[in-house]
Amino acid sequence: MDPITIVVAVAGLAIGFGGNVAITRQKTGKAEETAKKEIDKAKREARKITQDAQDSATKIAEDARKEEQSRRKEVKEVEQRLLDREESLDKKLDQLDKRNEALRKSEDEVDSLKEEIKEIRTKQQDKLEKVAKLTKKDAAEKLMQMTERDIKSDLTGLISKLQNEAQEQAEEKAGMIIVGAMERMASEVTAERTITSVKLEDEEMKGRIIGKEGRNIQALQRATGVDIMVDDTPGYIVLSSFDPVRREVARQAIEMLLKDGRVHPGRIEEVVEKAQKNVQKDVMRAGEDAAREVGIIGMPKEVLQILGELKYRTSYGQNVLKHSTEMAHIAGILAEEVGADVKTAKYAALVHDIGKALTHKIEGKHHHISGEILRKYGAPEEVAHAAEAHHDDVEATTVEALIVRVVDAISAARPGARNISAENFIERMKELENVANSFEGIDKSYAISAGREVRVFVKPKSVDDLSAIRLARDIANKIESTMQYPGTIKVNVIRETRAIEFAK
Repeated sequence: MDPITIVVAVAGLAIGFGGNVAITRQKTGKAEETAKKEIDKAKREARKITQDAQDSATKIAEDARKEEQSRRKEVKEVEQRLLDREESLDKKLDQLDKRNEALRKSEDEVDSLKEEIKEIRTKQQDKLEKVAKLTKKDAAEKLMQMTERDIKSDLTGLISKLQNEAQEQAEEKAGMIIVGAMERMASEVTAERTITSVKLEDEEMKGRIIGKEGRNIQALQRATGVDIMVDDTPGYIVLSSFDPVRREVARQAIEMLLKDGRVHPGRIEEVVEKAQKNVQKDVMRAGEDAAREVGIIGMPKEVLQILGELKYRTSYGQNVLKHSTEMAHIAGILAEEVGADVKTAKYAALVHDIGKALTHKIEGKHHHISGEILRKYGAPEEVAHAAEAHHDDVEATTVEALIVRVVDAISAARPGARNISAENFIERMKELENVANSFEGIDKSYAISAGREVRVFVKPKSVDDLSAIRLARDIANKIESTMQYPGTIKVNVIRETRAIEFAK
């Protein structure tokens, strides 16, 4: 290779290397300068941040110090107030102690004064008794006699005035006052029929009913639960049971057996089962017809079933289902007149006696059972209460309940509703007169108007006008508490003084 070429190449390499070094140094210098600037900038920012942090810390510390001083000040103020209150309470306690001491002294003084006054009164009373020659008791009696004589006529006039005012104001409170006055008419129901008779066309049928060794009659009694008496009444078979539905089943079964002529235990079971189905249908139909007749819709089926059983129950000869439907109609009319709930009154009147269908199965009074059954099967509470309260041992709290109580008495007391024997009627009249004669000062008494009124003649020297008014009230109260009767009984006390002289 040519030396010159080599030299030139080396020189080119040297120049290129030198140029690269120069360029590299130039770039390095610029980078160092840039880095230095960034470092300086970062230092300035760091110093600024540090200064700001120091300023914030200083401010926070200052605020905390001020807040601490404020809290200390408040604590000192609270402590001072507590000390002031404590001092005030101590002063008040000291004052109370002083007052208590003064009161104790005053009480002792009052007690001593009471004793002195009592002694003075005792001495004065002794002196008065010596002067008047009367004891305190005798003086009080004479004073009462004088006062009674002075105000007797005024009291009589006042009572008469109050009675007149009550009559004048009655129309203003017609709704509740009419119902409340009429509720006294409610009467208890106790008697009912427990036997049914089946007429025989032929006396020979008695033998078939009895059967060989009594098998047929025993099968009938077992199937129906009814006592069957064959030999007591000629031409009749008597059925006895407290359950009227059972009696009706037995009656229908015996009539079917008598009509068919085939009487044996197997046939008896078939006929009794058929009679039971017929009676159940009749019972449900009777309940539905009664509800439809009075316009009550939506009654529970269980209540309708029990209501229908009243078709076979009587009370004092009055059919209970007819009595209930009659009551429902009257209750609707009365409720409309006084502004009560017509539907509730009619519903309660219709079902008020359903407990009578269960008195032989459930222990208790029939109206209590009615309320329990109605609540059990989902009847409205106002209906259950009105039905339960139609007798006096349950307080009637609604107008509808009072209406049911009233119409129960109206339905039972109307002429011809119930069969009462002459012996019972005479006994009740005597009992009414005996109640009146049990009081002092009575001359004679008479029960008149079929027991609707009792006239009492008093001895004018033993009973004055004021006592006559009180006597009439006492007799009425005793009649209410000791007797059972439909409707109301008028107590008429008569005091008469006659002065008779003869001119000769």
